[in-house]
Amino acid sequence: MTEQQEASQDVVMTRIGQAVMLLHGGDREEARNRFGLLWAEIGADGDALHRCTIAHYMADTQDDPADELDWDLRALSAAQVLTDERVAEHRDALAVRAFYPSLHLNLAADYVKLRRRAAARNHLDRARDAAGVLAVDGADDGYGGGVRAAIGRLELRLREL
Repeated sequence: MTEQQEASQDVVMTRIGQAVMLLHGGDREEARNRFGLLWAEIGADGDALHRCTIAHYMADTQDDPADELDWDLRALSAAQVLTDERVAEHRDALAVRAFYPSLHLNLAADYVKLRRRAAARNHLDRARDAAGVLAVDGADDGYGGGVRAAIGRLELRLREL
């Protein structure tokens, strides 16, 4: 199957990518609107990859830390039912276990914002434990190094609380 055929088969992932570009371009409000529409279309029981991805990025569009936490919890919940086979259908995807370091890191950061130290520590430890899957054969693609660096920064911040 060609890349063009793969892309056309998962229109939702294409639309998610467009909203992510808006988010990274600084238009959080429009990104939030688009993620909200996508979430309404797929529903709370829709495709787990779509739910995980939308919720993961929707969290980044929130102004209220409690709302950010809610979306990050939705992302984790979706990841827990996601299969490697489903993830493999998306051309840029990793194994499901590679999602967990970032998901737990985000939850830890949410809990730090909410001053819930024990919950933050729990998820930070889980992020660190899961981060080993990000380095394959000693090589690092930059993503893994970035996640590990963010874990280190959050560790320092948590100690200051």
